[in-house]
Amino acid sequence: MEQVFNFETISEYNDFNNHETLHPLVSIIDFSKAKPRTGSKMNFELYCIFLKQVKCGDLKYGRNYYDYQEGTLVFVSPGQTIDVENKIDYYQPAGHGLVFHSDLIRGTSLAKSISEYSFFSYNTSEALHLSEKERQLVLDCFAKIEIELKQSIDKHSKKLIASNIELFFNYCERFYDRQFITRDTTNKSIVAKFEELLNSYFSSEKPNTIGLPSVAYYAGELNLSPNYFGDLIKKETGKSAQEYIQNKIIDTAKNKIFDSSKTINEIAYELGFKYPQHFTRFFKQHVGNTPNEYRIMN
Repeated sequence: MEQVFNFETISEYNDFNNHETLHPLVSIIDFSKAKPRTGSKMNFELYCIFLKQVKCGDLKYGRNYYDYQEGTLVFVSPGQTIDVENKIDYYQPAGHGLVFHSDLIRGTSLAKSISEYSFFSYNTSEALHLSEKERQLVLDCFAKIEIELKQSIDKHSKKLIASNIELFFNYCERFYDRQFITRDTTNKSIVAKFEELLNSYFSSEKPNTIGLPSVAYYAGELNLSPNYFGDLIKKETGKSAQEYIQNKIIDTAKNKIFDSSKTINEIAYELGFKYPQHFTRFFKQHVGNTPNEYRIMN
């Protein structure tokens, strides 16, 4: 039977990895100190960032596998469950990790900005692949945090630790930007597939059955998380995925309006709008005229 571990506190995760708890709300983990273990399911109520060093089990989130190889970073936020699947009975963990409780950052600038780090919502095939130089920079960030953990806790500890974590996250944003560029060919094929899906959507019955398409819908069709998909489209095209979808709706609507045999209400329903007045409002917001005004003008 698969083992299930629940980690709600730093001390619980430190004990699991054979580590001393230096601070009740944050820890730097050296996984080589942990005892050999087999595959398991882990539920986290903590923020966790794993830097993998060697092959030691496949990470699975939901039904999807992380693109998780040697020298990669994976981000886990509170409430997520990770499966570690291993093909042998036992393996020796290796690598490093940063683990912290949300209470650590309350009242800090990081608490306000952490929701902006969208990589915490990335999933399958979206781990961060590091160059050797980037990997060393990550380890340096971890070392600075660990140095602070070894100091006596005082009124400055929380701010300094949170600031170092925020610095680390800012580096990760830079690394992800680099990865979007170095995976340019793959990303361009995703953009092309997105455009293909957009074109086929409105020539199908999906607007009638699903309604207006969403970013989450296309992300799902491309087996990507909505955040990763949105970031990729923005970096590749300069437009958000939502803008792309809205532009397609307007373009399709304009073509349909030229068909005078259809009423504006019929066009609204064909596009997936639940109510015609919502279509009229949406169209005027983006074009400057109502659908009827646009039809008369043209």
